This record gives sequence, structure tokens and C-alpha cells, in this order.
Amino acid sequence: MGLNVYLSGEIHTDWREQIIEGAQGLDVTFNSPVTDHAASDDCGVAILGAEPNKYWHDHKGAMVNAIRTRKGIADADVVVVRFGDKYKQWNAAFDAGYAAALGKSIIVLHGPEHQHALKEVDTAALAVAEEPRQVVEILRYVLTGKLPG
Repeated sequence: MGLNVYLSGEIHTDWREQIIEGAQGLDVTFNSPVTDHAASDDCGVAILGAEPNKYWHDHKGAMVNAIRTRKGIADADVVVVRFGDKYKQWNAAFDAGYAAALGKSIIVLHGPEHQHALKEVDTAALAVAEEPRQVVEILRYVLTGKLPG
């Protein structure tokens, strides 16, 4: 049994790399949004044409990025949603809701400082982890039945 895992959420730390590296040897395929912040912000205007109004600039980018996000979440067996410290990740909350609506298995990843703010998101998850290594341990357990140690 293999797993297709979509890694959603903040792009300012190396949490994705930690999970991918930790899962070496497991039958897991990872997908994620574009994590190049500038490319993600500007993809709509770079492809579809400039917009003088920032709202439409952002709107075009969000729509183009949504094509990748919807496909990644729809194809995923597991969706990992990371909430970091630097910014409010409204898009990550949206991704978690979309994944929940599709009946996907969700692992939420955040520190204890976000427990209250994310209580509704956490309730939709099958696991709430604080560290990327815990996500790896969940994936390992799901695929092999082996506990850490």
C-alpha cells in the first residue's frame, strides 16, 4: 500500500523537507503547492497579463494556484496542513476545510500556541501533530504498522 500525501500550509520553514527526508524508504509520494512565494504571488499576471489593481493581481494568482491545489488535494490519500508562526495561513485553513469536505484523512501540524485558534480545524483532523517527525511517524505506522523506537 502506498500513500499520496499533499503538504499544504506555510512556506517559510523547512517542514516539508523534514517530512520528505524522514519518509525516505516509505512508499509515499508527496505533492504540494508552489512554495516559491514570488512565483505563487505573480503566476496569474505572469501568465494571463498585468493588472494595475492589486486585488485583481492577487485574484488571478489565487485562481491559477487553485488548479494545482484542488488537483493535489483531490488526488491525496492524506493531507498534511501546517500552520506556522510567521503569518496567518488563511489558505491553509481553507485547504483543510476543502480536504474535510472531500472526506480526506487530515493531519494538522502546528505548535501549542495555535491550539485555541485552530480548534475547529483540529476537530476535522484525524491527528494533530506539533513536529514534522510526528507526521513521519504517523505515515510509517499507517504503512508498516510499526511504532517508533
